[in-house]
Amino acid sequence: MSNSTTDPLHPLRIAYSPCPNDTFVFDAWAHGRIPGAPALDVTFADIDITNGMAERGERDVLKVSYAVLPWVLDEYALLPCGGALGRGCGPLVLVKDRGLTYGPGVDLTGKTVAVPSERSTAYLLFRLWAADVLPAGVGKVVVLPFHEIMPAVRDGRVDAGLVIHEARFTYQDYGLHCLADMGEHWESTTGLPIPLGAIIAKRSLGADTLLTLAESARTSVRMAWDDPEASRPYVRAHAQELDPAVADQHIGLYVNEFTAGLGDAGYAAVRGLLTRAAAEGLVPAIGPDALAFP
Repeated sequence: MSNSTTDPLHPLRIAYSPCPNDTFVFDAWAHGRIPGAPALDVTFADIDITNGMAERGERDVLKVSYAVLPWVLDEYALLPCGGALGRGCGPLVLVKDRGLTYGPGVDLTGKTVAVPSERSTAYLLFRLWAADVLPAGVGKVVVLPFHEIMPAVRDGRVDAGLVIHEARFTYQDYGLHCLADMGEHWESTTGLPIPLGAIIAKRSLGADTLLTLAESARTSVRMAWDDPEASRPYVRAHAQELDPAVADQHIGLYVNEFTAGLGDAGYAAVRGLLTRAAAEGLVPAIGPDALAFP
């Protein structure tokens, strides 16, 4: 077991996003308010960056897309808490042109679609949706940082954009329209919650440390719920351009019972996503015990 988990002079290296849900979840832990929890050395990075970090094994603990798990589960274990799943919180496909039709008649043939990452859960949900409702596919997919996608659609640089996070609450400010809701499609076809972001930790830390990490994450979530005001300075410091009311909406949507514990429904959602994606040839298949913890 690594000494880094108990020695405050050698804290665990963790990377997660500056988004309100992550800063809310990790506030108590990151600021040393959980007795016995390992000290953390925090790096802030967007999900596309943390996915790459996981593939290169660059941190002890990471917030990543569930979609990247098939490539990293040999080295990392999925923690049963701290992540983002839910209902009514899926990625959206946005357009500027009202002429594009919502529903079975959607046609993105020859269109350019901006996505936040080709290894994001959002993109995986988009690909599964497209396999069901876009028989002709799309013209071209381009990767942009998620905060650049709505301006690109608004300015006509792309025809459509796949958005995540607080864009769900702000896209109308850009004069955009929702073409399709990936989460709505997922829920209607599976009945399962939408798996978005996962917390993973290196298996080499050992079972005892992994259990401590899971308990620390769970305690941090519960402390944030018990005293929401305590996390506000941390949330605001890393979401400075976000309206506080939108930040609160963001937290309310993405931090829920599945953050405290995946439970049977959460695990079913993760395995369902990866199984369907593997059947479509989008990700490698995972083994029957790949999600086991610790």
